[in-house]
Amino acid sequence: MAAVNSNFLKLPGNYLFAEIARRVEEEQAAHPEKEIIRLGIGDVTLPLAPAIVRALKEASEEMGRPEGFRGYGPYEGYEFLRKVIAREDYQNRGCDIAEDEIFISDGAKGDCANIQELFSPDSRIAVCDPVYPVYLDSNVMAGRTGQYQESTGKFDGVIYMPCTAENGFVPELPGEDADLIYLCYPNNPTGEAISLDALQKWVDYANRTGAVILYDAAYEAYISRPEIPHSIYECRGAQTCAIEIKSFSKKAGFTGVRLGYMVIPKALKRDGHSIKDLWLRRQGSKYNGVPYLIQRAGEAVYTEEGKREIKEQIAFYMENAAMIYQGLKDAGYEVYGGVDSPYVWMKTPDGEDSWGFFGRLLKEAGVVGTPGAGFGPSGEGYFRLTAFGTRENTQKAMERIKKRL
Repeated sequence: MAAVNSNFLKLPGNYLFAEIARRVEEEQAAHPEKEIIRLGIGDVTLPLAPAIVRALKEASEEMGRPEGFRGYGPYEGYEFLRKVIAREDYQNRGCDIAEDEIFISDGAKGDCANIQELFSPDSRIAVCDPVYPVYLDSNVMAGRTGQYQESTGKFDGVIYMPCTAENGFVPELPGEDADLIYLCYPNNPTGEAISLDALQKWVDYANRTGAVILYDAAYEAYISRPEIPHSIYECRGAQTCAIEIKSFSKKAGFTGVRLGYMVIPKALKRDGHSIKDLWLRRQGSKYNGVPYLIQRAGEAVYTEEGKREIKEQIAFYMENAAMIYQGLKDAGYEVYGGVDSPYVWMKTPDGEDSWGFFGRLLKEAGVVGTPGAGFGPSGEGYFRLTAFGTRENTQKAMERIKKRL
C-alpha cells in the first residue's frame, strides 16, 4: 500500500495566504454588501507595461511562422535573456557574474522551494524570524526539520534568527553553525533592508563555516537608498558561498506571467561538486523551462522603453507605500519598512495579537492585511500591509483605519 509523505503532516494548518483567503470569504459571505479592500497578498494591480505587451505580441507572431517557431528551449533559459540579465543586473554594478551562471525560471517561489533539493537531508537550516513561509515549509516537506511545537510556534531542529525592532530587523549571526542560511532583503515581510557591511558579515561567516546562503532578492528593484546593496555579489567572496534568487513578479508586474531567475556561480562548490552543475542536472530531469514568449517579455524589461515604464510603475507603488507609512504614523501606530520595499510592517496596538488585529481590521474597516504571526514567532504583535493596491483603494484603506480603528 502506498503511504503518504509524513513530513507534510508536520505542517500546521493551511498555508498562510490560503487561511487569509478562507477568513475573508467567510466575512464576505456573512456580509455580501461589504466592500473589502485587499492589502494582504503581494499581488500587483497595474497592467503590464506597453514595451512588455509589444514583446509578447511580436514573439507570438514569430512563433506562428515556420521559420520563427520554437519548441523546447534550453533548460537554463535562452541566451538572449541570460546575457542581458548578466550585463544589466550584475556587470553594470561591478559584479562578476556571467550569463552561464544564470538560470531562468518561472519565479522566485519555486526556486526558493526547490533549491534545497541539492543539499543533504541532514543539512541544518537557519531562517530569519519572521520569514517568508516557503523557505521553512519546503524544508519541512523534505524532512529536514523535527516536529512543530504549538507552545513556541517553532519546528524542532531549525535555527530561528529573530528579526525585531531591537536589531533593526537584521538577524545576528547564529550561535550554532548552520548549513543552509535563508536571507531575504529587502525583507518580506518587514520591508526593511540590509546594509553592505551587515551583509558582508554573513558572507564572511558562510565562507568561514562552509555554509551556503540562499539569498532572496525578489524586491531589489524597490531599493531607493544608494548605500543599500542590490545583490549579495557586491560582497567580497560571495561567489563561493551564495546563491541569489530574483523575480520579475514585483519588478515588472509578472505575477500572472511568471518569470524569475537564479544565479549559481561556478566558484560555488561543496564536497568537491559544482552546485551549478547539479542544478542543471536537476532542471534537465524535472523542468522544461519558461516559454519563449515569456522570456522575450523579460528581455523587454531591459530595453530603454521598458526600464522607463517599469521605473514609473515602481514609483507608483512606492508612493502607495509612503501613503500607508505616513497614514499609519498619523494614526499613532509604530511603523517600519516602506522605504526600500513595497511592504509596510506595523506594530499592533496595545499588545493585540496579530490574528486578532486581522479580524478586527477586516470586520470594522473592511481592510485585509497579513498577520505577522503567520511569518513566525517573532512576527507576533506585528502586521503587514502591501503597497500593491490601487491608489483609490490605498487612500480609502488609510481613511478607514484612521476613522474606525
